[in-house]
Amino acid sequence: MTDKKSPTDELISTLKQHRDELAVKVHLGSTEVKDEWKRATDKLDEISRGYDPVKQAVSESVEDVTASLKLVAEEIMNSFDRIRKSL
Repeated sequence: MTDKKSPTDELISTLKQHRDELAVKVHLGSTEVKDEWKRATDKLDEISRGYDPVKQAVSESVEDVTASLKLVAEEIMNSFDRIRKSL
């Protein structure tokens, strides 16, 4: 087995990095920013928890799963961008 991360591993890792970078700023932000932060991080936690079992079980529909994860990741990134603009 190789140490190279899959594109989905990289995507989730990037999202977590963005989350970590914004965490302190959000703590000092408005209630509206904190609410959006909670929604975005809850979604990230959900796809992170769900991804490992899916990664193990999926072989035939990798493209469909990856496309779905990319859509959710895009939604999370958009939330992070709105949060950055609000700070």
